[in-house]
Amino acid sequence: MEVIKQNISKIKSPLGGEKVYKDECAYSFDNPESENGLYICMNTFLGLGKKHVERHYRKTGNQVFLNIKRRRIEVPKDDQPPEKKPTKLAIGVEGGFQVDDKSFRFEEETSIVVLPDWTIIPLTNTDLPDMVQLSAASILTAVDAWKMEEAAAMACTWEGEKLRVSKHADNLLQLDNGKKIPPKGWKCEQCDLTSNLWLNLTDGSILCGRKFFDGSGGNNHAVEAYQQTKYPLAVKLGTITAAGGDVYSYEEDDMVEDPHLAKHLAHFGINISALEKTDKTMVELEIDLNQKIGEWDVIQESGNKLQPVYGAGLTGMRNLGNSCYMNSVMQVVFTIPDFQKRYYDKLEEIFGNAGGHIPDDLNVQM
Repeated sequence: MEVIKQNISKIKSPLGGEKVYKDECAYSFDNPESENGLYICMNTFLGLGKKHVERHYRKTGNQVFLNIKRRRIEVPKDDQPPEKKPTKLAIGVEGGFQVDDKSFRFEEETSIVVLPDWTIIPLTNTDLPDMVQLSAASILTAVDAWKMEEAAAMACTWEGEKLRVSKHADNLLQLDNGKKIPPKGWKCEQCDLTSNLWLNLTDGSILCGRKFFDGSGGNNHAVEAYQQTKYPLAVKLGTITAAGGDVYSYEEDDMVEDPHLAKHLAHFGINISALEKTDKTMVELEIDLNQKIGEWDVIQESGNKLQPVYGAGLTGMRNLGNSCYMNSVMQVVFTIPDFQKRYYDKLEEIFGNAGGHIPDDLNVQM
């Protein structure tokens, strides 16, 4: 307690917008679920695994840390809620594909740890100064900085994707050809398909979409028509509701937003507010395809009895839910001898010489 009182001027609360790193060590993959938990400096709000705490203490003189330990406790299957269908292209996160059928609850233990003697004081100790209690409470309730950065980067997942407005939307050519589209009963104008149909917003043609790699989908009639006419925008019939629909720009080669979709559909006699969703969106189709061909089973090597391996040269990065490809690339890069010499062999030198804000130090993070 005496050491804490001597350091009270260095103990702060993250109330001014400071970033708090309470979910993962700045130097390693240690986190609150690791054996010793995570130690958060109560001055810099930097999270540290146990083997990195003393280095931080020697460099900064900061002696007081909040230790968070989190333990997973498996929930019996009978007590688990029914499994939900995936809604985003991510693994092991809410809304994504789940890597196993186990569910967990968490128990958390918090304490104040004082260096250099590693003195442990339970956070429930009423003798702790108010400033320490306030700092700990503020750290525990703060949104983790890594999570904030991850959320900003998750625009590539389906659920969070913001479509760009098509450059053709404002001045789209619509032909006065007298064509009126019924609210249902559609069929491709060049074959017998009645699903995966696209309405071209320029000439009102209804044609089937692309053929998927597994043979399903359409017969490519819509894209073939674009190659001849160059009419750029089409909306997928069956996905249209008052909130919008799946719009594709052939020229921009991407799904886009058409802010004037209601007006463009009204040109062909379609009342957007009266339509209901009857076909799968492109997001739903992609999820279905992943499940249909067993890709998820392939990824998980279902049916095989696997021997878990870990350790030097075998363990990858902690998966953020959509980082598996980056993970595999980095594991390959780290097999290059020159790369190993630059980063792995000089690990302590890099850590020891690091200055400034550790999470932004490229060499430390690499």
